[in-house]
Amino acid sequence: MTDIIANIDWAGILKNIGITSIKLIVILIIFAIVKSIGNRLIRTSFEKLENRKDMTAGRAHTLRSLTKSIFSYVLIFILVVVVLGTFGIDIAGLIAAAGIVGLAIGFGAQGLVSDVVTGFFILLEKQLDVGDYVTAAGMGGIVEETGLRTTHIRGFDGTLHFVPNREISTISNHTRGNMRALVDIGISYDDDIDKAIEVLQEACDRVAETNENIVDGPNVVGVQELGASDVVIRVIAQAKTNMQWAVERELRKAMKQALDANGIEIPFPHQVYINKTENNG
Repeated sequence: MTDIIANIDWAGILKNIGITSIKLIVILIIFAIVKSIGNRLIRTSFEKLENRKDMTAGRAHTLRSLTKSIFSYVLIFILVVVVLGTFGIDIAGLIAAAGIVGLAIGFGAQGLVSDVVTGFFILLEKQLDVGDYVTAAGMGGIVEETGLRTTHIRGFDGTLHFVPNREISTISNHTRGNMRALVDIGISYDDDIDKAIEVLQEACDRVAETNENIVDGPNVVGVQELGASDVVIRVIAQAKTNMQWAVERELRKAMKQALDANGIEIPFPHQVYINKTENNG
């Protein structure tokens, strides 16, 4: 045993370990430099593309994130191959084996393949972008991230939904074009409807003069419903994307103040009790 240990070329082993270590350090340094330069080029390229092609910020962010992910995966694969080659592992045989294993996994992971294919067409057809307000797979909210496998939707209560792309059969994108702001307000049956409509329209006109988020209107379209205790009047406006709720809130406030100033009642639910007493004569 002592003779075997004595015959080991420790100097050669240490030399090989040192050379291999130096190679690994150089490879990792090159990997870090290439990754940094690649990410910087991707970022600057999409910034220029956004300025020249009038691409939306959400779309640019979506494509930039996807490109960075693909670049990182390719770079990591190359790093693994180079490192394995440094240790003298047969790369060609490994790639062939990985291809066979990947094929087997592909048959067993049809859901994953469906996610990737669906996600590819969602991105290709520009069905949604980061920052869009959408309803997809029964989830409504703001898109935070889109990928080839999942779409991340942040609900208005703060919940982050991770939606597999294969479950997205229909997408309702609420941020493409102007949005409708709709307000219904009730007045008493005893009040003059024509006067109420005139007062409300004047209030709407004042709001339109000061609110830059209003694209068209607001217009009082008339009586919408004859309720149990009120006459419902509808107001409609066109607002900028995702600003319809703010416009509706301001309209409600202005219309309430206008009706109060003109003595027009906004009825509230009430009950009338009739006490019948028996007259025994």
